[in-house]
Amino acid sequence: MGQFKKDMEEQGVCIIIPAYNNAGTLRNVIEDVFRYSENIIVVNDGSTDETLQILGTINNIDVVSYKKNRGKGYALRKGFERAIEKDFKYAITIDADGQHFADDIPLFIKKLKEEEDAVIIGARNMTQDGVPGKSSFGHKFSNFWFWVETGIRHPDTQSGFRLYPLERIKDSKWFTRKYEFEIEVIVRLAWKGVKITYVPVKVYYAPANERISHFRPFVDFSRISVLNTMLVIWTFLYIKPRDFTKKAFRKSVKQHFNEQINNPKYSNLYLSLSVAFGVFMGIIPIWGYQLVSAIFLAHVLKLNKVIVAISANISLPPLIPFILFASVKTGELILGTHTGLNFNSEITFDLIKSLLTVYITGSIVFAVVMSLFSGLISWALLAIFRRRN
Repeated sequence: MGQFKKDMEEQGVCIIIPAYNNAGTLRNVIEDVFRYSENIIVVNDGSTDETLQILGTINNIDVVSYKKNRGKGYALRKGFERAIEKDFKYAITIDADGQHFADDIPLFIKKLKEEEDAVIIGARNMTQDGVPGKSSFGHKFSNFWFWVETGIRHPDTQSGFRLYPLERIKDSKWFTRKYEFEIEVIVRLAWKGVKITYVPVKVYYAPANERISHFRPFVDFSRISVLNTMLVIWTFLYIKPRDFTKKAFRKSVKQHFNEQINNPKYSNLYLSLSVAFGVFMGIIPIWGYQLVSAIFLAHVLKLNKVIVAISANISLPPLIPFILFASVKTGELILGTHTGLNFNSEITFDLIKSLLTVYITGSIVFAVVMSLFSGLISWALLAIFRRRN
């Protein structure tokens, strides 16, 4: 065991124990952890029981304490701050309620040697006897939304028994302070490209009459639901389009375009529909969201995302004045009005705002016309080009 402690120290691993009114179990948890590491940081999250007194009787631990209870997420963040101040590279977090077993710590270290830049979560067996119903439901709920937000299937995204690479945490600003922090941190790290992996661990749930839980089902599930709602929105508005764009444009636009049109599994109709839809999305009046929306809807409609993204770039800056002018003129024609706009006018967004009804009507109709036109031209060119090849 002495050699293991030395290995932990050489790898720069500390243990963080967030504690809130866990006086009945805290001492045993710390004593068990001491068998594997002497670098222990205990965060007293405003406990009102004997927690602080117990901590005062234990030597060789680093205690972070504050009077007001702020929540588990806040406690973890304070623990990370202290660990980073002390130049630790990794932190293993373990709950103070006795649910986790310290003798699983070596599993994290073994996995760490294989995955140096990963979050390692202790995956519990949630099918065993004694698992509370709310924990089982929360476990499935959390795993599902983590998959939606990151595309990663993970067996246990709610376990508090984890190893974090502190280098990937230290420069981030976090928004949550309570239980939902443990969701936020792994989702946002996954978005940064940090691998989220796991090791199987044991878990102990005390009998219902002895169990102490600070999780408030209605309030905390509501907070987690709000967080997941925001994460899902950001996933589809930014993360997925960002990842797609990075992947799609590692090569030149020309290379990608040629790969798509030369792919025999794509029909002429499929590709021309993708061109038409991209042009439509590039013209309709949702400036700033055209490309993001185009890629997302192309995924929903099962169109060619690369062709749609390239075609949506019809709204590049040099072409914008022409698109705006054509949209207003189309609106005049549809609504039977005259705005006085001519091609010598200085076309600005302020001017367009003053002609909003005409512009919006015209831009939608113009987008439809141009998408039909570009789709037909694309279909004809593809038929000629592909037949010749």
